[in-house]
Amino acid sequence: MKRKQKKMLIRILIAFFLFAIVFIIDKIFDLNSLINHKLSWLLPFGLYFSIYVIIGYDVIRKAFLGIIHGQFLDEKFLMCVATFGAFGLGIYCGIKGNDIEGFDEGCAVLIFYQVGEWFQNYAVSKSRKSIIDLMDIRPAYANLVVNDSVNVVKPETIKIGDVILVKPGEKIPLDGKIIEGRSILDTKALTGESLPKEVGIGDDVISGTINLDSVIKIEVTTEFYNSTVSKILDLVENASSNKAKAEEFITKFAKVYTPTVVILALLLCFIPSFITNNWEVWIYRSLCFLVVSCPCALVISIPLSFFAGIGVSSKYGILIKGANYLELYNKANIFVFDKTGTLTKGNFKVTEVYPESNKEEILKFATIAEYNSIHPIAISIKKEYGKEIDNNFALTNVTGEGIIAKGEYDIYCGNEKLMENNNISFTKANKPGTIIYVSKNKEYLGYILISDEVKKNAKDVISTLNNTSKTIMLTGDNESIAKKIASEINISDFKASLLPQNKVFEVEKLIKNNSKDDVLCFIGDGINDAPVLMRSDIGIAMGGIGSDAAIEASDIVLMEDNLEGLLIAKKISKKTLKIVRQNILFALGIKVLILILSTFGLTNMWIAVFGDVGVAIIAILNALRVNTKYK
Repeated sequence: MKRKQKKMLIRILIAFFLFAIVFIIDKIFDLNSLINHKLSWLLPFGLYFSIYVIIGYDVIRKAFLGIIHGQFLDEKFLMCVATFGAFGLGIYCGIKGNDIEGFDEGCAVLIFYQVGEWFQNYAVSKSRKSIIDLMDIRPAYANLVVNDSVNVVKPETIKIGDVILVKPGEKIPLDGKIIEGRSILDTKALTGESLPKEVGIGDDVISGTINLDSVIKIEVTTEFYNSTVSKILDLVENASSNKAKAEEFITKFAKVYTPTVVILALLLCFIPSFITNNWEVWIYRSLCFLVVSCPCALVISIPLSFFAGIGVSSKYGILIKGANYLELYNKANIFVFDKTGTLTKGNFKVTEVYPESNKEEILKFATIAEYNSIHPIAISIKKEYGKEIDNNFALTNVTGEGIIAKGEYDIYCGNEKLMENNNISFTKANKPGTIIYVSKNKEYLGYILISDEVKKNAKDVISTLNNTSKTIMLTGDNESIAKKIASEINISDFKASLLPQNKVFEVEKLIKNNSKDDVLCFIGDGINDAPVLMRSDIGIAMGGIGSDAAIEASDIVLMEDNLEGLLIAKKISKKTLKIVRQNILFALGIKVLILILSTFGLTNMWIAVFGDVGVAIIAILNALRVNTKYK
C-alpha cells in the first residue's frame, strides 16, 4: 500500500470513528434537544460539519477547482451539491424549529464516498503495471577516431566521411562501410535474420546491429537522422497515427448522464415545491435523487474491472498497456507472427548430424576446428559435443567459407564453398538451416545441420488459436527455413524474406481485406517489428528478449516470452468483459430503481447512499473476481 493510500485510510478511519460516536450520541440523546435554545441546532451542525471537513476537504477543493475551470459536472460536484444541500436543509429545519434531518446524512454521504474512492484507488494501484527502464534504441554514443585518438561523442555530431570505432558488444551507431577489421554482427533485432552476419573490409553495415567479435573501424556514409534506426523510428511514429483510438464508453456516458440528472434534480425540487409549497419535502427528495444519481459506481465499475484484468495479466507475465486493448483483444481472430525470437528461441542448436553412425567423430572434428571461435554456430557445435579436447591444431579462418585445422591431420569445417575450393568431394545437403560440412584429410565425413529451435509450446498455442482464428507468419528468414517452421508448428500461412516495410505492407493488406469485425494481432520482438506492431490493431511484443522499440511500440507485452500468454490473455479478456457487463447492468438497474423510489418519497438519503456507495463497493468486489487463476 502506498503512503498516500495509508494516509487516506487513516483519515477515513478517524472520520468514521468520530462520526459513529456523534451519530450514536445523537440518536440516543438527540443533540438538538440538549441545549434549550433556538440556536441549539448549531451543536449537531458543528459536530457533523467538523467531521465533514476532515473527510471531505479534498473533494470540496477539487469540485471548486472544477467549477473555476468549467469542468464541474462530475461526481465531486454532485457530491458537494448533495451534501451542502443536506446541511442546508438541516439548518433550515433547525431555524424553523422542526426535527432536524440532513446533518448526519450529508456527513455519511461523503464518508462513504471516500470509502468507495479509496477502494477504487487501492484496486487500481494493485492492478496497474508498467514497463520499467525502457532504453532508447538510438545508440547513446559513438567512438569518433581523430588522428590517433578516440573521442566518445554523441552520434548526432558525426558527419559523413568521419571514421568511428566499434568495440565488441557495442551497437553500431551509424550506417557506414568497414575500412578496417573483421567481425560478426548480430542483426537479429534489426532485420529479423536469425543467422549472425560475417563482415569485413568493404562491407556495408547498418546502425542498430551489434558487434559481437572484434574491433572494427567504419567510415560513416549516412548522418544520424537519416540512419536506418532513425528511419525505423520515424516509421513507428507514422504508423502510430494510423491506429484509431476508441473513446471510452464512460466518457461519452458521463457527458450526457451528469447534466441530465442535475437538470432532473432541479426540476424535481422546484416544480412540485411551487405546486405544493412544501419546499422541505421536495428539496430532501431532490437531494436523495442527486446522491443516488452520482455516477460513482458507473465510473468505477468499467475502468476498475479492466484494471483488475490488467493486474491479473501481469501475474502471468502479460503487460497490457490499456483497458481498450484488453477489451479489443477479446475480439482478436487474426494472429500474425514474426518468426525469430517469437515462434523460435532465436538461438542455435545442432538438430542433425549425418551420418548418424559417425555423429561422435564429426562433432569432435568440428569442435577442434571451432575451438577458438565465439560465433553462435561454433558455440552450438561445442555445446552439442560437450567434451573437453586438447587442441594442438593450427587454426586458419577462411573468410566466408569456414575453418581449416592443421595438426595430426587436416580438418576442413565449413560451408560448401570450403569443400569446393579445396577439391573435396561431398554430398550437398538441401535442408533448411545452416549446413556445416566436415572433412578429415580431404575425406568427406558428413555434415552438421544447425537451426533455430522452435519454442516448446509454440505448436500447442498455434493449434489452439487455429480452432477459432487465422494464424500467419511473416519473417525475414528465407523461404526454406520459413516453410520448415510453418510446417512444424502447423501455422496457417506464411510469408518469407520480408524487410520491415514489407511486413507493414502485408499487415496493411490483411487489414484492408478483413471485415470490420476482424481484429488483427501482430506478435514480434525485433526493432524491425516495431512499425508493424504499431500498424496492427493490437501489437504484442515478446518482452524478455524483445527490442526496446518493439516493447515501446506494442500494446501488449509478454514479459516472460511465453506464447501461452496469448491464450491466458484471451481468457482474462473474456472474463473481464463479462464482469464489466454485469457491473453496468447492476449499477444502472439499482440506480434507476432507487431514483424512481426517491422521486415518490419512498426512500431516504441512507438508501440513496447505498444506491451510490454501496453499489460502487459491490461493483469493486465483483470486478476483483477477475483476479482468479487462469492456468
